[in-house]
Amino acid sequence: MKAIRFALIAILSSLYLACPVLAQPQFDLDLNWPQIPMGDNWLTGGIGGMCIDSRDHVYLLNRQNVVEADLDGARLAPPIIELDADGAVVRGWGDPQLIGPRLHDCHVQADGSIWIVAAGTGYIQKYSNDGSELLMQIGETGRFDSSDGTREGRALNSASAQFFLPSAVDVDKSNGDIYVADGELPGGNARIAVLNKDGEFLRQWQLFRTASDSDITPLPHCLRLSNDGLVYVCDRQADRIQVFDKEGNFVKNIFVSFTPLSPADGRTSGNRGSAVVIGFSPDPEQRYMYVINQNSVMIDVLERDSGSRVSSFGDGPGRYRGQFTLPHGIGVDSSGNVYIAEQEGRRIQKYSILD
Repeated sequence: MKAIRFALIAILSSLYLACPVLAQPQFDLDLNWPQIPMGDNWLTGGIGGMCIDSRDHVYLLNRQNVVEADLDGARLAPPIIELDADGAVVRGWGDPQLIGPRLHDCHVQADGSIWIVAAGTGYIQKYSNDGSELLMQIGETGRFDSSDGTREGRALNSASAQFFLPSAVDVDKSNGDIYVADGELPGGNARIAVLNKDGEFLRQWQLFRTASDSDITPLPHCLRLSNDGLVYVCDRQADRIQVFDKEGNFVKNIFVSFTPLSPADGRTSGNRGSAVVIGFSPDPEQRYMYVINQNSVMIDVLERDSGSRVSSFGDGPGRYRGQFTLPHGIGVDSSGNVYIAEQEGRRIQKYSILD
């Protein structure tokens, strides 16, 4: 079934490439961002996710999984790191025991409060901007939305404000409703949950499936709301983005393809996902969508309305500047600059948009 899916994606990709090429944004790697050393000789582990506020301050989610011997020459960076627009550290904060394991996504609201998603939990949390106060928690600590309340239990996808391995969060600017992608790994939940601004459960839906793709494990790995009222969800195992309205009605699929550069015989190929995390361009129409493609290890630039890929940037897998080692977080600032956070690369890189 996966071979058939890749063949379909390849056909759709060829159709996209046959379309007229759209004007496309161009980027240049900013070698002076962020400012190094970071903080007080801080050492970061995997950057599980990131978000950007209205001041273009960047927030990094540091998983702290460093090489222990490296701490002889550095200090462990805190879980949450705030950088200003120039790439200088503003502050770092966070109790890893309170926040929870496997930091995955965040969202900064207009008042500066910040939602944090730790994927290895059954809850999401909102903090004051400096991390000094836990303002809200949705979901009970130590409990999962499972048959026995543990991580080993059967996922329930229940109509409740309790989660099971949440992956992403976004907030509707019009009414404060909170949208959560709940189900980062197999065995957890597999839904989009919507809650009101007070954390009360409103509704939920699952990723869209037909008879032809019912065998694809539904893993909603990312979620973003667009300005025109649509909900974009990364259907990671299916190498596509699914688009819904706010009530959960399916609108369309956007397939994200890749072509292996090395022969795939005798090795695993294409299992990381072509649509892992997304961000939108800052223009009111959000014409472009930037997609982390972990299979090609590039950033694909899609025309959001049509889903056509107009370009890609980055220099593929590797640890040299401009390359990526398991990119896992993306953000776009008010000027259109794109930031890529790496889980295994344990760093963030800035791509400045060219005029």
